[in-house]
Amino acid sequence: MSVGTSSAPGARDAGSRPAAPPPSGDPGGLGMDPDHLPDGLVVADEQGRVVCFNAAAERITAVRARDALGQPLEKALPLEDLEGRRWWQLTDPYGGLAIRVGQPERNLLLPGGREVLVCARYVRTRPTGPLRRLVVTLRDTEARRRTERSHAELIATVAHELRSPLTSVKGFTATLLAKWERFTDDQKRLMLETVDADADRVTRLIAELLDISRIDSGRLEVRRQPVDIGAAVGRHIQAYVAAGQPADRFLLRVQQPLPDLWADPDKIDQVLSNLLENAVRHGEGTVTIDITATASPREGEPAEYAATSVTVSDEGPGIPEESMNRVFTRFWRGSKRGGTGLGLYIVKGIVEAHGGTITVGRAPGAGAEFRFTLPVAAPAYLA
Repeated sequence: MSVGTSSAPGARDAGSRPAAPPPSGDPGGLGMDPDHLPDGLVVADEQGRVVCFNAAAERITAVRARDALGQPLEKALPLEDLEGRRWWQLTDPYGGLAIRVGQPERNLLLPGGREVLVCARYVRTRPTGPLRRLVVTLRDTEARRRTERSHAELIATVAHELRSPLTSVKGFTATLLAKWERFTDDQKRLMLETVDADADRVTRLIAELLDISRIDSGRLEVRRQPVDIGAAVGRHIQAYVAAGQPADRFLLRVQQPLPDLWADPDKIDQVLSNLLENAVRHGEGTVTIDITATASPREGEPAEYAATSVTVSDEGPGIPEESMNRVFTRFWRGSKRGGTGLGLYIVKGIVEAHGGTITVGRAPGAGAEFRFTLPVAAPAYLA
């Protein structure tokens, strides 16, 4: 049957029960106020006329509910596919195959060419019976577009970062294979050391990508063990001194006593490495690391000595106020270029996976100050 020619409202099929009347304030018969739904919702009755047009649908379509209610669905919600065909005529929900239960989500066009994600469900009183309700959900595509742009940026950044070390690795290995006898031992060692360093760079980038994937999907695993946070910071400082940084550039202050900290030691090392590298590379003067006992960042836990805070600050120019809210986003690099811009995004993900918090601000000496706080409670199996 076609739109407008089906049985009258309230009619029932032989052997089926009449549809229960919708509750007050629920014209679509959904058992709840449709304006509370986050997605756009449009419901048409058995005659193809709109009986529900919620607030989200108004926002997405720019059509007022009072103008849509009572109108044929084709008129209230005119949709076209990406090839310009009228969607309701193409799918024919009222006159098409009676075994259909709906339409999967797809991109369709509103008048004016705006894209919207549309999904439809066909409600029947019995299998293969006539349509009693046509339920349509609408979603704005902007959030998905942002996600797609973010993924495209990530792919472009990774491709760029991989190209340089892989080009170097390929060039040096090809040269050594072709002209091995022409080089001295010192020249060979230098080229092999460069290949080794570039291979490490590729490995680090792949590890960052895996971390981002786990953070985005909520699958970042934390294997808690006792961690001596002061000793962990000390090891990083010693590595910088061994690499040529003056020892007096670092000031480590540890408040005693500290509560026992249970965390993933490898991931905490990753956090410390990123924060100290930023302070050394982009900051100036003394890099100060303060480790203190503090209140837990989580509600409901004892106020005293329930968490450990680590503050890393420098005496450089700091971070502009307008950039503070973007520091922990992907690809933020500040005023100096270099790196993938993924480090602080990963740091935030690791800290939050531990149930902690991280903030950025200005240090007393006008430089940048990063502070992360980790709850110190032992794993559940030891509680």
